[in-house]
Amino acid sequence: QVQLVESGGGLVQAGGSLRLSCAVSGGTFSSYGMCWFRQAPGKERQVVATISWSGGSTYYAHPVKDRFTISRDNAKNTAYLQMNSLKPEDTAVYYCAAVRTTNHAMYIMTNGMDYWGKGTLVTVSS
Repeated sequence: QVQLVESGGGLVQAGGSLRLSCAVSGGTFSSYGMCWFRQAPGKERQVVATISWSGGSTYYAHPVKDRFTISRDNAKNTAYLQMNSLKPEDTAVYYCAAVRTTNHAMYIMTNGMDYWGKGTLVTVSS
């Protein structure tokens, strides 16, 4: 059974940084495209960033481009989201998700995600 566990969320002031981790167990991590999503209160879930199975391609949603960095360590079965210059509008529950695909990062979500974590809360105070 594949499990995804997020960690690293918390309370941070605007302008600060956080690093989220997503530990994957029970599957072949190196064959998964990985995504980070977020859902703010009262809003729909939206994609934040994606990374291909090898780490060779990445994609960022416009609101986070140049502030967030997605990465992965296939030896540690872990994906990361480094978040810098955080803004109050970044406040949300952040979820990681995995899909069995070798697609480029821009097309990872084409057929939906196979596995989801339970999320970690990020709160950015002004």
